[in-house]
Order: sequence, then structure tokens, then C-alpha cells
Amino acid sequence: MQEDKSRTGRPRDESIDHAVRDTTLALLSEAGYGGLAIEAIARGAGTTKAAIYRRWRSLPGLVLDALAMQLGALDAPDTECTICDLCDVIKLHLNVFRRLPPDALASLLADCNSDPALREAFMTTLFQPPRVAVVQVLDAAIARGDLRADTDRELLLDLLASLVHYRALFGHASTSDSEVEEAVHALLRGVASNYERLVAISKAKTGDPRIHHRHSH
Repeated sequence: MQEDKSRTGRPRDESIDHAVRDTTLALLSEAGYGGLAIEAIARGAGTTKAAIYRRWRSLPGLVLDALAMQLGALDAPDTECTICDLCDVIKLHLNVFRRLPPDALASLLADCNSDPALREAFMTTLFQPPRVAVVQVLDAAIARGDLRADTDRELLLDLLASLVHYRALFGHASTSDSEVEEAVHALLRGVASNYERLVAISKAKTGDPRIHHRHSH
């Protein structure tokens, strides 16, 4: 987490901020979270440890800020195709986590747990964006009548959001695009008001004749 930018003194050099974030992400990818050190980040960014600590109070705070930059805004797709939109919104976020070393999220969470502010930043940066995007897609599907009236929205949200987080957090396995699709279809079979109609819409949108054959049985 960054410190208050409104402090008095000479204007802050934003190029240093960008260089530090970029270097942090590059080293995270190369060495893993356990291999990160402020000294190496400062050297790679062409700055000093003191300059980094003036901007970020701790290494976990810096990593979270860098990851927030990498994640960016996660806009929920809205194509009026429930299957397409759910699959796409999950894949968008997974693509970011796929670039992280297996140990990164679990180790970062462990370092953040002892500091309430850092833990809140961890949740806000990494867990909330996909949940918000998924709930937007679910609300649109509910409004269209694509899901059954008795659907437990919060439970479905947790089940779908866990596709993004569980394997990424524990690092024991990757999640492929086809596994995302299979999981979405498995859930929709149980909660869709007319599953076959949703499959037909998805087939028409994607132009993929395999979709109906793979998921309609």
C-alpha cells in the first residue's frame, strides 16, 4: 500500500513509482514471492531502498500495489449470453493469476494476515474484483430470467468466484479454459431456468458447434 501522496516537499517522481512496480512484477515472475527483496527491486528500478520505503511501508504493500496495477479494471462482459459471459469473466481474471508463481498468493496472504490494513488491501485487490464482476453477470442473467427464481445467488457467486481463487491460492494445480467452461456448465445445469436454451444462445454467439455436443448431455 502506498503512503499518502499529499505530503509536503518536492513533487514525487512518478517514473520511479512505475519503474518500481514494473521491476517488482518482473522479479516476482522470475524469483517467486519468496525470492523478492527490496534491495533487488531498488537495483532493478534504478532507485534506492529509501525511495521505495518512502512510497510503500512494506514489501507486501508494494507487491499488492504492483498486482493492482497488473490486474487493472475488470469489466464484466455483457453479451446477453449467460454461458459466454460467465466463462469470459472468470477467464479474464485467471489469465492474470496464471502469470504468477505458484507460491505467490499463499505466501503474500500469510504475510498480510498479521496486519489488518494489509489483509484488507489483499482482499480488495485480489478477491473482490472477480466477485464484483461475477455478481454483475449473475444479476444480468437473473434479470433476463436465465436462472431459476429460487437460485441462491450468494452460494452461486461463491462457487463461481472460487474457480478464480482456490487453485491460484494454493498453487496445487492450474485451471484450464476448458475446466472453467465445464464448471460453468455443471453449475448452470442445476440453476438455469432453461439450460438447453442457454446452450443454444452460446452456440449461436461463439459459432462453435462443439459446445452443444460437449455440454448438453
